[in-house]
Amino acid sequence: MKNDKPGLAVNIGGIHMKNPVTTASGTFGFGPEYAPYVDLNTLGAIVVKGVTLLPRQGNPTPRLAETPAGILNSIGLQNPGVERFITEALPFLADYQLPVLVNIAGETITEYAKMAERLSQAPGIAGLEVNISCPNVNKGGMLFGSDPVTAGEVTKAVKESTHLPIIVKLSPNVTSILEIAEKVALARADALSMINTLSGMAIDIKTKSPVLGNILGGLSGPAIKPVALRAIWQVYREIKLPIIGMGGITTATDAIEFILAGATAVAIGTANFRNPRATIETLAGIEDYLVENNIADINQLVGLAHQSTKQ
Repeated sequence: MKNDKPGLAVNIGGIHMKNPVTTASGTFGFGPEYAPYVDLNTLGAIVVKGVTLLPRQGNPTPRLAETPAGILNSIGLQNPGVERFITEALPFLADYQLPVLVNIAGETITEYAKMAERLSQAPGIAGLEVNISCPNVNKGGMLFGSDPVTAGEVTKAVKESTHLPIIVKLSPNVTSILEIAEKVALARADALSMINTLSGMAIDIKTKSPVLGNILGGLSGPAIKPVALRAIWQVYREIKLPIIGMGGITTATDAIEFILAGATAVAIGTANFRNPRATIETLAGIEDYLVENNIADINQLVGLAHQSTKQ
């Protein structure tokens, strides 16, 4: 076994990935930003930054704030809109041999459905990652992902509007992430992506004001890793859907922990800002671990930690 190359291919809801490493939406741009540092063909997939139906300018600055073991971001989904994404950004990725997953966000269920339908007509898209951490303007700004019913409604609408596999991205800012996962699974999601950022803020004691222009932001990075692992552990035990795990992964050791907890694939996010080669270095470390431990296939590790406990 020592001289054999271990199997790295995984399947996420019908999306074949040659290895389990992808990118977390919002941390890898649309691809060209990291192409000088990473051969995109080495990745299992790419998840591009969030796209909305119409262009968005995003939130007021400052938009980023460093925190202990992480960062707060309040970008506000700045993007050129779905039409310009299809005509200007998507063609670049056509030159690469990897699945392209598009993160979609909307303020109404109708917007999500329109996005799904439009992207289904575009060439070269392997699946949709549905960001339900967005305000539902029809319900007073309540986040879609904070209520099981609305989470299920969005999932159902997207599923009915596309032939593409859909991966629903779950928010940790809820009372029970398992309850949300159950509802989107019943609505026929093909996979789950978890977790999104934790809500947080920072205050500048010199100015005595919030640091971020939007006051609140999303916390990501190593600080949230224990929360992400716990969420994946809980959901894997109850929901029979593949999971893309994320939240503070910076090394292969982190990634393997997520896989042992129940993730089939992993997404590298904040680590890309510090080390633009974090994705491929993590992948190399995963392969080394498999070889060193005589593990023939990465899928043998998925959820394996659950066998060590009955809790």
